[in-house]
Amino acid sequence: MIEFIAQNMAPIMFFSLIVFLLLGYPVAFSLAANGLLFFFIGVELAPYSNNSINLSWPLLYALPERFWGVMSNETLLAIPFFTFMGIVLERSGMAEDLLDTIGQLFGPIRGGLAYAVIFVGALLAATTGVVAASVIAMGLISLPIMLRYGYDRRVASGVIAASGTLAQIIPPSLVLIVLADQLGRSVGDMYAGAIIPGLVLTGLYMGYIFIMSLLRPKAMPALPLEARTLGHGVTSLAVALAVAAAIAYAAHVYLTPTQGSNADILGATVGVIVIYVVAIADRSFNINMMSKLAQQVIIVLIPPLALIFLVLGTIFLGIATPTEGGAMGAVGALVMAAVKGRLSLDVIRQALASTTRLSSFVLFILIGARVFSLTFYGVNGHLWVEHLLVSLPGGEIGFLIAVNVLVFLLAFFLDFFELAFIIVPLLVPAANALGIDLIWFGVLLGVNMQTSFMHPPFGFALFYLRSVAARVPYLDRITGKSIQPVTTGQIYWGAVPFVCIQIIMVALVIAFPQMVMHYKGTVVDPADVEIVLPPMGGGQPGLPGLGQPGLDGSPPLGTNPAAPAQPAPSATDLSQPPSFGSEPPAQPTAPATDLSKPPSFN
Repeated sequence: MIEFIAQNMAPIMFFSLIVFLLLGYPVAFSLAANGLLFFFIGVELAPYSNNSINLSWPLLYALPERFWGVMSNETLLAIPFFTFMGIVLERSGMAEDLLDTIGQLFGPIRGGLAYAVIFVGALLAATTGVVAASVIAMGLISLPIMLRYGYDRRVASGVIAASGTLAQIIPPSLVLIVLADQLGRSVGDMYAGAIIPGLVLTGLYMGYIFIMSLLRPKAMPALPLEARTLGHGVTSLAVALAVAAAIAYAAHVYLTPTQGSNADILGATVGVIVIYVVAIADRSFNINMMSKLAQQVIIVLIPPLALIFLVLGTIFLGIATPTEGGAMGAVGALVMAAVKGRLSLDVIRQALASTTRLSSFVLFILIGARVFSLTFYGVNGHLWVEHLLVSLPGGEIGFLIAVNVLVFLLAFFLDFFELAFIIVPLLVPAANALGIDLIWFGVLLGVNMQTSFMHPPFGFALFYLRSVAARVPYLDRITGKSIQPVTTGQIYWGAVPFVCIQIIMVALVIAFPQMVMHYKGTVVDPADVEIVLPPMGGGQPGLPGLGQPGLDGSPPLGTNPAAPAQPAPSATDLSQPPSFGSEPPAQPTAPATDLSKPPSFN
């Protein structure tokens, strides 16, 4: 019995961790306690393990060095920066302005408010990267408006929760930073690979709303005319965007000779700045060249787009690292809040407190994971997991399907940080053994972990929405009508279609890996490469002749093939044996002027 336990320590340790977590113990302490407990057991059982346990008491001396590796990891500095940026932006009122403006823009069509929520969710994801901030902001602002104008409660709650989770996959997502760290890959590459899947998922959400607006038009009506306070003006907005595009193209043409490949980005920047300045001037001086809707859309949209460029653009261009991009984003968020007049000491205090709390949470989980992995690797747990996963039927596809099913099921109980720190390090050796690109694998896991926010009944996005949704009937402050509350069941049922869409997205990433693999740039197939060298003077093409005739008598490289090559004169005939006395040695030729004498001018 003791031998059986000693030789199967790895699976026993893994399932014991699951029991710890199911009992409700904090994740960080469950990891550390489990690791230390089985370390002591493993040391005692090592003599009975047939060399499958490699643990000894001096191995504990490695823990301080492993902790120092966590504390000195500069990549993880991006987490507090992006968290601080997201919370400051939430307090600055940017989400409220965006939802109001984009809601007015899409208001005349059925499902317009739902489209606006998805669009703003994607923008907030690209600026904040924090799911809680996005869901709470949109739940407070857009849910009462959607209920006021007759939206189905399940559709409204589902679209708000799902749009908030876009911060999980659209850069600068916190989970992508953690996954890049655990996979040992560049955060910039992870961001570049996740861009297209994030945009495709946003498009799938909008496609679902479009289909539902056709099937159930009464579930998502258009905004009534009296609610469109900005009036009409889509044509004016289209003209303004066309003018901005023309200015950007002209600037691109002008800057190309001097700026090269950067001219397109600089040209677009010029066009955006010009149209933004024109909109500000048009509003400030009452020129009324644009409609009110066009003015509002341009003035509200440009600052977050500029912040997105400041953070992601500098990372993708190689100007800044993710940590430096996060620092610039935090400063940009402070500037935006100050310009709106909403930056106060209380806002900074709240942002710092939330940032410290989340950063400490991540750090403690990572330290606990280091203790757990020390023991787990000591009992050859990584080899057990690798053999278990590599031996699955179906090869690479079978491995990907099994892993994604496992992550999907564990996401019912664990959030994305816990999955990233506990499960991902166990999967990396098997993925490497199968030759899977780890950036693609990380983005695939990121899309899958996104479901952890939407799973009924433990999805965090559902909890965030439940915390701000009305629990009792209330009087609407605009219409004065009594609005019925949103039940927990309606929130759960509203999330189910979007969980299905996220699963479809996982399948699409597996089926079309180039959505992620584009981060490598243009891929060259070595089979299509043909190397042709000019003949180098020999009968065998491609072999250098070095001035000698070819093996078939062809002339050396650089000679005229029409004229026979003349042998170069030689002071010594190397084809004859040397002579040592038959002829006197050659005397050097006297110089025309004897330089050893002073010059004569006669």
